[in-house]
Amino acid sequence: MSSENTRQKLMGAMRKAIEDYDMIASGDRIAVGVSGGKDSVATLVGLAGLRRFLGIDYEVVAICLDPQFGGVPNDYSELEALCKELSVPFVLKRTNIGNIIFEDRKEKNPCSLCARMRRGLLHDTAKENGCNKLALGHNYEDAVETFLMNLFDEGRIGCFPPVTWLSRKEITVIRPLIYCHEDEIVKIGAHEHFPIVKSRCPADKHTEREHVKELLSRLEHEEGYDCLDSKLLGAMQRGRICGWGLKGDDSLERYEKI
Repeated sequence: MSSENTRQKLMGAMRKAIEDYDMIASGDRIAVGVSGGKDSVATLVGLAGLRRFLGIDYEVVAICLDPQFGGVPNDYSELEALCKELSVPFVLKRTNIGNIIFEDRKEKNPCSLCARMRRGLLHDTAKENGCNKLALGHNYEDAVETFLMNLFDEGRIGCFPPVTWLSRKEITVIRPLIYCHEDEIVKIGAHEHFPIVKSRCPADKHTEREHVKELLSRLEHEEGYDCLDSKLLGAMQRGRICGWGLKGDDSLERYEKI
């Protein structure tokens, strides 16, 4: 498959999500939270490319927050070079998040606090750079896993929405990668030679999300629950959970009338 075709496949899935949930409007200045992982880089590449095809006039800014795990700055030079190639401004902010989480507080369960700190700083940095929207790289599986984590941990039905208005920060968060499957993102990233920056987080690959990912894989491949992730996402859309309902979808009303 050619490089052009792989990018088209990525942008096609992103375009459908953007149109289904009205994620982008003319005049938007969109910050992309770029960690250096495959999902955030795919979001950046896709949004930058879609400027030519969506028929919507918007700008893209890449924002990278370096947690400096172990007190060591990460090298984002290849990511900066990609942004130059894409004609996207690159904003790098060094932080002390890694030190606060693992040295000062010595958190036993670091992921929640780390995520809150990164989100807050990302929102502020987006606003500082004149952005009214922030794009995050949550993919298809992230949505399904979050739904199950909320159910198992808190006994509630919920997930992050495709589009979220944060009134306190006065910024809208969008997730244009929600129709993109993780394995496809991996393939596209490898084919496109995305400049992936490996995470040095001590908790990487040892999170609850990894456990839920393994559970879903076992249920589908060992217990025979075919297409389980698509069934769960479809249920979220049909149930209109947390903003996942689709425009013009009356399936819920049909179900209630039966």
